[in-house]
Amino acid sequence: MTIRALGAAEVETAVEWAAREGWNPGLADAAAFRAADPDGFLGAFRGEEMLACISAVRTGEGFGFIGFYIARPEARGQGIGWRVWQAGMARLAGRCVGLDGVVAQQENYRKSGFALAWNNARYQSEAPRIPEADTRGIEDAAAVLFEALLAFDAACFGLPRPEFLRGWIAAPGHRARVARDAAGAVTGFAVLRPCRAGAKLGPLFAVDAATARALVADAAPHRPPGPLILDLPEPHAEAVALAQAMGMEKVFETARMYTRPPPPMQREWIFGLTSFELG
Repeated sequence: MTIRALGAAEVETAVEWAAREGWNPGLADAAAFRAADPDGFLGAFRGEEMLACISAVRTGEGFGFIGFYIARPEARGQGIGWRVWQAGMARLAGRCVGLDGVVAQQENYRKSGFALAWNNARYQSEAPRIPEADTRGIEDAAAVLFEALLAFDAACFGLPRPEFLRGWIAAPGHRARVARDAAGAVTGFAVLRPCRAGAKLGPLFAVDAATARALVADAAPHRPPGPLILDLPEPHAEAVALAQAMGMEKVFETARMYTRPPPPMQREWIFGLTSFELG
């Protein structure tokens, strides 16, 4: 068995596996992460047959995120998943590593050096109640100076991710929207993106709940058929209240864990996460 970086077609195979696991990935999610780190997806192979995969995407000089950790059903229980996990962690050695793990598996992740930071939750609705809000100040992300958007995104994420951000806002089908105040400063950022079923709104970053509602009111009416999905940090009471006011229901949660203290971030601005599955 060999473990190596995946090519573009092999990454699409991993996306198919994720869809079969019920993860409902965004149609262009993996491409944006791969643009940021072309060798960030790994696979375990027996000959030409891929048996397991993982993402170990590097961001900046000191951060990385583990995700897309899947073994084919017939390959489970043979240590193959563990080997690809070790390869992913080795690729991120020396960095602060984050993940969104199944809550029940926290003890196993602790054995690999992870500590719980908070829980994230997925909320969704087939017919969400769109907030009433003034959307006149919301504009396309392409109209905003990229450096200004990058700085705002970095304040929320914890560090700059320019290659990823360029791919995320320009991906096919993505509706990337920005809020600015009277002085022109960025006060909110949201991306609505199509998924296998419905659409996800992520990230949803805003300096306050009113701005978050305006971004949702602008983006949500443009979603494709199917559920609207919002992944959010569960300790953020205003984010939870926004989802509940829209009639969205919590469908599951994950444990956000890190191997070191996470990068400094404006957590009160995070009304919606970028991606559960990939970071």
